[in-house]
Amino acid sequence: MLRIITWNIQWGLGIDGTVDLGRMVNEARAIADFDVLCLQEVSDNFSALRGNDGGNQFAELARLLPGYTAVEGVALDVPDGAGGRRRFGNMILSRLPVAQVLRYTLPWEAASTRNMPRLLIEAVVETPSGTLRVMTTHLEYSSDRLRRAQVEGIREAHRTACERVATPREDGPGTYAGYPTSASAVLTGDFNMRPPDPSKRRISEPFGNGVPALLDAWQVAHGKDPHPTSFCLFEQSNGPPHCCDFVFVTEDLASKVRRIVYNQETQASDHQPVLLELDL
Repeated sequence: MLRIITWNIQWGLGIDGTVDLGRMVNEARAIADFDVLCLQEVSDNFSALRGNDGGNQFAELARLLPGYTAVEGVALDVPDGAGGRRRFGNMILSRLPVAQVLRYTLPWEAASTRNMPRLLIEAVVETPSGTLRVMTTHLEYSSDRLRRAQVEGIREAHRTACERVATPREDGPGTYAGYPTSASAVLTGDFNMRPPDPSKRRISEPFGNGVPALLDAWQVAHGKDPHPTSFCLFEQSNGPPHCCDFVFVTEDLASKVRRIVYNQETQASDHQPVLLELDL
């Protein structure tokens, strides 16, 4: 059994206004004995964020989860005005062995609304059943145009990964050495769109050429049942309660989805975590 949790942690800021990464990790562990933890909104040196002490949360989360390989996915990297850097992005932590890691900068079109760079991070984990690509992302909040472009970036990253699997390549020494990968993949994250959004449906459209489609794991397991709330459940400053956090699996994994659960109890973030269990 492979257990993956995805969670937009809002830099550890709970509904109570307290930033507490330890609480977040403990609550994730209470949900499941997870093998992989995919996080969005991890910060480093961003004391301007509400409740944030400016610490390096990438390092702190790695410390809180010894025995897990910590993979950083920095999307925003800017100077702090004092000789340092401020960083913000995503993270994957895996207690399974991690082979190659890839970081895809998603398209950043011009837009008049507030926006920032976005990233897709991919870690190839080695499960007892073989290799699996685990991806996580956090798409733009304020611009549908940017989200549409970013969805195309995700689709392109998945397509090229699958075509690399299908295409024999000559390995070489040093930086040209090959590493195991797979067309099988799980895509997680905060997509900042609701289930009926055309961009959300676009993620699951067919590719052709033998590239497996990315299917919504909730729909795989529950058909047309509405997605549970994953955002604004306990605090509605960003609108009424709705779902914008999703997990997708490639077609070959559909029969292996054992269950997917949207946790509705924790208040350790303004988003709710999602658990996926796969029979791997």
